[in-house]
Amino acid sequence: MDYRIDGGDILLRQPDFDLDETLDCGQAFRWVKTAPDTYEGYYLNSFLRISAEDKRDGVFRLHDTTEQDLLDKWYDYLDLSTDYGELKRRFSEDGTLSKACAFAGGIRILRQDSWEALSSFIISQNNNIPRIKGIIGRLTEHYGGYPTIEQLSPETEESLAFLRSGFRAKYLVDAVSKLTSGELDLSGIAALPLADAQKALMTVKGVGPKVAMCTLLFGMHKTDAFPVDVWMKRALEKWYPNGLPDCVKDFEGTAQQYLFHYIRNNS
Repeated sequence: MDYRIDGGDILLRQPDFDLDETLDCGQAFRWVKTAPDTYEGYYLNSFLRISAEDKRDGVFRLHDTTEQDLLDKWYDYLDLSTDYGELKRRFSEDGTLSKACAFAGGIRILRQDSWEALSSFIISQNNNIPRIKGIIGRLTEHYGGYPTIEQLSPETEESLAFLRSGFRAKYLVDAVSKLTSGELDLSGIAALPLADAQKALMTVKGVGPKVAMCTLLFGMHKTDAFPVDVWMKRALEKWYPNGLPDCVKDFEGTAQQYLFHYIRNNS
């Protein structure tokens, strides 16, 4: 990571980063494209406006951002410590992944808050991205920001009717109940081996294998978590009927993002 202060902004030079491919690929739902090369969004309740200043050289402008905010919040959230160039070189030992990495080489895995990720992916079930964003928008508007587990603890399925989230409301209520009672602990789950962590999350009503894996990958940065939806089923059947190649070991979830973007746009 290379950066400099420019007035009230930060100019960040970061290779292997594309705003569209990272912020609008379905891993987070609180980012809005406000101009051709600009996004506005939130990490929990911290706001950021970020623009691609020079796509060729990988220069980005973090508007109205202090150096402290960059180092304390956005460095981790944007996963700036990970060398995605090296990961892509490793993945490209496989022919299909080589094409996928070349097609969407600016994908990064956002390091989201575990509660925001779990609740967002509960809302995402059998849903499309505009509707998911609408539900989350109503949730944050009602609470004046993304609500904590404690803030949501008094809610019931009926009291959450304002979300217009349908059957998903009862799943949110169950997740909150299990977390406030201590039956589940997100930091404890993050420390478990992948299979055990997935099993623990799936004790929440309505949380199946995919939602659990999305939570583990995007909310706990378990890069070996591999969410499988209809697109990934097609990818596995088409390219990897005998399993994923060895070159993605421990980073199956990162590789999944390249494959997901590639097959969704080339099938």
